[in-house]
Parts: sequence; structure tokens; C-alpha cells
Amino acid sequence: MKQFTLSVLFSLMISFGLSAQNIVKGVVKDSSSEGLLQGVSISVEGKNISTTTDVIGAFTLENLPDGRHIIVIKKDGYETQNYPVSLSGSMVDLGIIYMYEDEFAEDQDLSTIVITDDELNDDTTAADNISGLLQASRDVYLRTAAFEFSSSFFRIRGLDSDNAKLLINGIEMNKLSTGRPEWANWGGLNDVLRNQEFTNGLAPSNFTFGGVLGSNNISTRASEYRKGGRVSYASSNRSYVHRVMGTYATGLMDDGWAFAFSGSRRIADEGFADGSSYNAYSTFASIEKVFSDKHSLNFTSVFASNRRGKAAPNTQEVIDIKGIQYNPYWGYQNGKIRNSRIKDVEEPFIMLNHYWNINEKTTLNTNVSYQFGGIGNSRIDFNGARVENGVLDGDGNPFITNLATANPDPTYYQKLPSYGVREGLPDVFGMYQDFARNGQLDWNQLYAANAASVTGGNSAYVLYEDRNEDDRFTINTIFNTELTDNISLNASVNYTSQKSENFAEIIDLLGGSGYLDVDTFAQADQDDINNGITSFDLKQNNLLNPLFLAQEGDRFKYDFDLLSQVINGFVQTQFKFNKVDFFLAGSLSRTSHQRDGNFQNGGFIDTSFGKSEKQEFTNWGAKGGLTYKITGRHILDFNAGYLTKAPTLRNTFANSRENNAIVEGITSEKVLSLDASYIVRTPILQARATAYYTGIKDATETSFFFADGIGGDNTAFVQETLQGIEKKHIGAEFGIDLKLTQTLKLKGAANIGQYTYNNNPNLFIASEDFVGDSDADEFGVKDFGQSNLKNYRLASGPQKAYSFGFEYRDPDYWWFGATANVFNDTYIDIAPLTRSSNFADDGGVPFTDYDESIARELLRQERFNDYMVVNAVGGKSWKVGNRQYIGLFASIGNIFNREYRTGGFEQGRNANYRQLRDDKALDTPVFGNKYWYGRGTTYFVNLNYRF
Repeated sequence: MKQFTLSVLFSLMISFGLSAQNIVKGVVKDSSSEGLLQGVSISVEGKNISTTTDVIGAFTLENLPDGRHIIVIKKDGYETQNYPVSLSGSMVDLGIIYMYEDEFAEDQDLSTIVITDDELNDDTTAADNISGLLQASRDVYLRTAAFEFSSSFFRIRGLDSDNAKLLINGIEMNKLSTGRPEWANWGGLNDVLRNQEFTNGLAPSNFTFGGVLGSNNISTRASEYRKGGRVSYASSNRSYVHRVMGTYATGLMDDGWAFAFSGSRRIADEGFADGSSYNAYSTFASIEKVFSDKHSLNFTSVFASNRRGKAAPNTQEVIDIKGIQYNPYWGYQNGKIRNSRIKDVEEPFIMLNHYWNINEKTTLNTNVSYQFGGIGNSRIDFNGARVENGVLDGDGNPFITNLATANPDPTYYQKLPSYGVREGLPDVFGMYQDFARNGQLDWNQLYAANAASVTGGNSAYVLYEDRNEDDRFTINTIFNTELTDNISLNASVNYTSQKSENFAEIIDLLGGSGYLDVDTFAQADQDDINNGITSFDLKQNNLLNPLFLAQEGDRFKYDFDLLSQVINGFVQTQFKFNKVDFFLAGSLSRTSHQRDGNFQNGGFIDTSFGKSEKQEFTNWGAKGGLTYKITGRHILDFNAGYLTKAPTLRNTFANSRENNAIVEGITSEKVLSLDASYIVRTPILQARATAYYTGIKDATETSFFFADGIGGDNTAFVQETLQGIEKKHIGAEFGIDLKLTQTLKLKGAANIGQYTYNNNPNLFIASEDFVGDSDADEFGVKDFGQSNLKNYRLASGPQKAYSFGFEYRDPDYWWFGATANVFNDTYIDIAPLTRSSNFADDGGVPFTDYDESIARELLRQERFNDYMVVNAVGGKSWKVGNRQYIGLFASIGNIFNREYRTGGFEQGRNANYRQLRDDKALDTPVFGNKYWYGRGTTYFVNLNYRF
């Protein structure tokens, strides 16, 4: 018995020793470009044994048991490879393994029209959207948010896109003015923007510290593009009607050179919204020279020009009469559609990137970029005036005559039936009929008004652009190294310098000979007169050049520069072990902003011209995370971070168009974020459940509007600033992908969130009309105390969203899928001024007829109706030759043509209790809430040929 036991133990020891020697290794490359693929998942089917490829595409599986196994090689966007091996105390070298791109996945991404080509980053925060950052993610929840929820302007965790970082070749592309990416800068270049590395939330990135919504780095290295080309044609009724795109890449050639080129053209007389023209073209070039295994230099150039006709939000009165596609910004001129509100984006950039493989474990990436050009937003100005020859005013200055032009907006409140009812006008039905039959901008009337003799040749109306033109220089270096087999270090240092010119420019005099650059509504009061300021002075937009008769191409109204510098760095350490992975990261930055006025505004003689006080902010961040692998298929993931953010340029200055005023009490924003996830990854089931919390403090927001009833019956155009805002974002995300068969899978996603104001922030109102008031400062800024916003919902799109769908993929390379998407808890953007002390009093005297219960109902936040949208997608691929494919992709959005509101805002015109009460008492309020509606049924079709 003793001998038998020893024999068994000896045999087991030999068996264990032999099995410990079983090794499988290999190197993974892209089949087209032959580039090395990092991060490829390598696993043993049916076993809890896995690894990933390193920076040179290599992997090693050790300590495999004897026997026959299937080695599964998997990466998002590529077809899964299965390799059978037989092991018996041996080492198997699979050599070079080529991964082939998944045709299905690539064709589905062609639908990103809804992400980068739509009305994103418009003049209003309601159009803000972060879906473009999610293209690279294969997580089912994030993909659903990108492709299914985006049409409702859903926001991940209720947060704006300034909480995520978008990089190209390691250089951050978020704008310093708003903190958000400007998608139009590279729109229409889908083919060459597929090489992306996405990190969700606080997860670690090799390139940047990131934001609480993560980061996405797009690589444009020419050597990483597969050899070959693609031409495609797309048609849609969303934002553009036609798109043509072509791309070609050489791959890495024998002489070490690689080239990649792409271009596209997108056009439409109008998209889904009436008169929303679209005219864009984009070009891309990437050239790389690989000098050796250690050094490579890549040059990238992107030029994208995008001119898009905007669509307006409307009151329900207007929508009931004209429908959801109605857009008042356009009218016919000489038989052609002309939109007065054009957003024109043209900001090309160039980059030079040096890649240095110091050794097998260490890399240094140094990048330089320069971006220039500008963004223009056009509109009509109707403040025309002329100087009466030989006539002087009471102060002995030339007399300025206001040409008394009317607001040309077809939806101006005095042109709508509700105004006729309120004022008791005799022909309300006639007003209704006129608006229903016409209701578009009358270009001919504008030209006729400018040709009238009363103008003296001066334009009463002009078309102009609000422009900002940026020169931005960035240089950074990114260091990555593997300290040990289990520990890696990432670090970077970044410097950015930017000059932003901001001005108004006349683009069309509409038949006139010039436009007098004055503010005809400015009038000196007694305080001004006591200080030696005349009405003539106040009317001048630039006292350095009074009575300037502006021509097309001239700057007028305002002209100032914003100067910014940012230096930042981060360091991060990642630890990876069999059961536990964790990381720690920290960041430090220094930001400065300064305004430099080029005009001396007559209302702010001493505070508009020259440089403001420089505003400097020191910021830091810290984050960490832990991943516990219960098994190879069940994972727990935890992340936490705290960071501070410098105010954006837009939020730093109280009234930047007119003076150097700094927002009172401006400080850095503080963000605390936590999340915890349970993740399941099996061959049949992919799922994630995440609970999250984000708290924001000391945020600042600015907006512009006309307000009636400020300090009594006063009406003024104001800049409103909310300072010291606290917000709370709490909720849970769910995503599931269930493979029922080899061809059929079910998928679902859900977000259950609650996003609220968490305090009563400070409210400041700035206006030239306030200059000289006893309760305003020298910059015309009034402190309205706290705005009672606590527990109101944030206007961040649907706070609850659910998606259910299926996808069928046939072995014969065709596929079809459909989803039903349900949206709940979408709220109107509330007007802070009506929640301030101004609401309950009349110029400091409390309203005697104030009723608390009525006031509470007036200030109740509107919640939109819940709605469901059903979408369908499908496609087919054909192989027509050696490495040649034809692909067809099609999608239909909102199949059942459901009408729904995606956002909106309360108008700030009725700023006190009496005005708001009286307006809402009408059957149809004159100043009702304004809404954006989702599109009706839309389509997108793409046909492409790849060779």
C-alpha cells in the first residue's frame, strides 16, 4: 500500500511538472496593415486562463493542462479567431496570427451621421451631446447610448461633454471656450477616424488623466491604416441628403513610408427641418516615415469646412400652427431658400507626432499641433441709424436718427395670434391666417426697407456674423513604460497657448451703402449726465472710431481678444495581477485667461478697452480604481476620483462683449465621482451593471436673453450668470447582450438617473442698461442674491432611458436588427431669474397681490411626456474579388413617426410674478416655453466599395 501511494504521488508530480511546461505563444497583427495589435484578448475555451497581447502584439499562455484545447483570439471590431492545439508537456508557437476586420461592425459604424453631422454643440446647451466620444466603445450600454439614445440628446450620467476628453494622436481637442469638442472640425472623415482607444468613466488611459466621463484617443498614424481604399455614397433626410466619401491608404511600404488620404462632400438644400441647408467638405492627409524599429514621424493635416443652416426652437403655439419641421430662420430670395442663421465652421489643424520605442517596454510619444480658423454664427441686425446732416442734439453732438426698423423674425411675439388676443386686436383670425400661410422670413421686405429714402442710403437691416477665430498651439509628450511584468507607468506633460479673436462682422448690407455702428437705444440718464456722459457717447460701440459707417467685411458692435495658457501634466501607475488589477493617477494644471478689448464701448469708457486683470487657476485631480476578478468571467470594478476644473473662457467674464468684468467669486469647479460595476463576460452573455454618483460644486453658467420686469417694468438685454452651482447626479446603468444562437442575439440597455440642482446658487445680471444704477457695479452687473434652484431637475435630456432589441447575423453576410427605446423624465430648462428675489417684488417693493400657492404653480418645472421610438438597421456585404467588398447599410429611425420633445427652455421675458401670472392665465401664453422636437421618420442608406 505504501509503495502504491508513493507511486501515485510520484506520477502526479511528474504530471504536474509536465503540465507546467505547456506553453502557447504568438504574435497578433492586423491582416491589412500588418500593424501589431495591442490589447487582443487571448483565452482558452472552457478554462479560466486568459491574457492580452502587449505593445508589440505578443502573448504567452503558461501552465496549460495537457490535452486538446481551443485558443480563442478576440478583439472588438475584428473577427474572432479559434486555434486548436494539442499539448503534452510542450510549447506551441502559433507564429504570426492575422486578425480580419469584422465587416458587420464596420458597416454599422457608417451610421455615425447621427453623432458627428447633426446639430451638436449649437448655441444652446440643450443641443449638447457626447455620443461622438462613444463610437469606439463595444460596451453594449455605451453603444446603445451612442446609436439609439443620441437622437433624444441623451447625456451619459446627465453630464455635459466637457466632462470627457477627446484626443487626436494624444493631443486634446476640447475647446477652451466651452470645454467641449467641436465635432465639425473633422466631420465627414469617418473612414480615417476608426482607430480609437476609448476609456469609460474614470478608467485609466495611457494618454490623459481624462474627465469623469472618460476619454477617447483617435490615432491617425498612416502605418496603422490597412492597405487599400474605399469609396461610398450615402443618402439621408436627417441633416444632409447626399454624402460622397473616398479613402485610400498605402499601408507601410518597404521603404518605410506610409500614406493615407480621405475626403468627403456632404450637401442638402434642407434636412429634416425646413430650410436647414447643409454644405460641407472635408479633407485628410496622413504621412508617416518609419526610420527604424525605434523611431517614426507622422504628419497629419485635417481641413473641414461646414456650413449648416440652423433650425429654431419654437413655442407650442407656433408648432400647433406650423408643425415640428417649421423653421422661421429662412425665406425665399429669388426663388431659392436662404437661411439667416448659418453656422460656419472652418478650423483646420496640422499635427506632427514623433513615436520613439526606447526599448521593448518603454515608449515616448512627442506631439505638436497648430489649429487656426474660426466659427461664425450669422443673424440679422435691425438697429440701423443715420446721422442728420447739420442737426445737433442737446449736447452739441451730431443727431442720430433711429430708423425704427421692426423685428423681422416671423415668430416675433407681436406677429402671433396670442398677442392679438392679449391686446384685444380686431383681426386675430387674420393674424392666424397670415402666419399659417406665410410665416417665413421676407428677404424682399428687408431689401425694400434699406432702399427707402428715409434711410439716407444707410442699411436699416444687415446680415452679420458673430465670429471667434482661434490660433491654438499645443505641444506635449507622453511616456509609457512597463516597470515589471505587472506594473506599468504612464505620464504626460502638455502646454497649450491660444489667442481667440471675438468680433461681429458684416457679411451683407442687404442693398444698403453702409451700417452706422451705434446702439440707438442707449440713452443717458441723470446719473450719466452728472458724470459727464452724454447720450452720444453711450450710443457709440467704439469711441475710438465714433459714427463709423461699417461696410461688408468690417468689424462692428464689439471686438476683443481672449488670451489663454494651459500647462498640465499627469502620472499614472497600473498594477495587474491574476485576481486583482488596480491603478492610481494624479494630475496638476495651471490655467490663465485674460480679455483684451479692442473697442472702447461708450457705456463702459474706462473698463472696455485694453487688458483685463489676468485670471489664474491652479487645479489638480486624483483618481483610482480596483478590478477584482471573481473568475475570468465575473468581475467587480470600482472607481473613484476627485478633480478641480478651471472655468472655461465663456464662464470667466461677466459681459465679455462690452467690458472686462470678471464673474464675481469665480473659482475652479470641483467634481467628485464614484462608480461600482458588476461585469459578466461569457461566450453567451455579455453584461454590465453600474451604480454611479457625481457631485459638482462651484460650477458657473452664463446665458443671454431679453428680460421684462427687472426691478419693476424695465426691459433689458442681459447676460445672466449663475455662480457657485452645485449639482448631484446619481443613478444606475445596465447593459446586456445575450447570444441565443450563433446568428441571433438579444440586447438591452437602461439608465435610471436623477440629476438635480443641489443648492441655491448666486445670480448676477449684467447689462449696459444697468450702468449708473445704485445697485449695480461699474460694469453694469447687479447681484440678485440666490436663485432658489435646489431640487429642481437639470435639463440634461431624458434622465431615464430603456432600450430593448435583437440582432440577426446570417452566415451569408447579411444582418438585421431592431430596437424599441423608451424615454422618461425629460424636463424643461428653468429660468433662474424667476426663482430669485426679483420675482416677488416690484422694484424692491413686494407685490401686494402676491399669492404663494399661485406662485408655486407658476414656478413648477415642466416635465415632458414619456415616449417610445422604434428604430431598425440592416446591412449586407458581398466579396466580389480578392480583398474586394461591397457593403450596403441602411437604417430607419422613428419608424412610427412619433412626435416628442427632446428639450426646451422657459423664456426669461416674464421675470416677475405679475407678468408671468398674467401671461400664463391666457389660453395661449405670449411668452410660452420654447421646445425642440425630435425628428419624425428618418432614413440613412450607405453603399460602399472597398478594395
